[in-house]
Amino acid sequence: MKILAIESSAGVASVALCEDEKLLYLVQDNSGNTHSTTLLPMVIKALERHSLKVTDLDLVGVCVGPGSYTGVRIGTATVKGLLAGSGIPCVGVSTLEALARSACLVQGIICPVIDARRGRMYTALFENKNGKLSRITEDEVLTFAEMDKRLKTLDRVTYLVGSGYEQCKKALQYKKIKDTPGAWHLENAYGAAQSAYRTYLEEPDKLITEERLSPSYILKTQAEREREERLEKEKASK
Repeated sequence: MKILAIESSAGVASVALCEDEKLLYLVQDNSGNTHSTTLLPMVIKALERHSLKVTDLDLVGVCVGPGSYTGVRIGTATVKGLLAGSGIPCVGVSTLEALARSACLVQGIICPVIDARRGRMYTALFENKNGKLSRITEDEVLTFAEMDKRLKTLDRVTYLVGSGYEQCKKALQYKKIKDTPGAWHLENAYGAAQSAYRTYLEEPDKLITEERLSPSYILKTQAEREREERLEKEKASK
């Protein structure tokens, strides 16, 4: 089956084209340009490279968060526009799960980390055992102290992956963290494609049409936080 996947939830925009588990094409952009200008041309390039049209696709996966609010919106909007009226199924993929699947060469605990600012990380815990990835915790936002507590309770050798890698290596006190290759520190669409494929095989009820696709932010947006703070101040002043 032909699978297209998009990752734009962090600083790197990425598009992958796969045949089942086999990677056919992967393109990434880390130029600092906005994903709104780079993502669609990357999709077109990936399809043209293999003489495919959108209608030749069997499945589309897109990272829906957690991550950059703007990046996640651009990714989901791109898929909505790409698949409009096509009937091609799609999957909204956790960015953290996609990161974990990209690191499935290791056996054991995989901990994806993405900067959530204010000394916090978007994170989750997964275990890879004999090529099968299983989720231990849900996607959440933790401080470094909370991450240390979680990892110490688990007390297992842990592999950090994702763009929050360097921050975590410096800030965490947990001693059983293993170094990982730099290629695993950037979010990429291949993991999203594999997450989408596993969903197709194991949880087909989670396949949706593009109309139902929506971001998964976890944290409230800055505008929402500022509005709540303003309302609290107005309430306190009365």
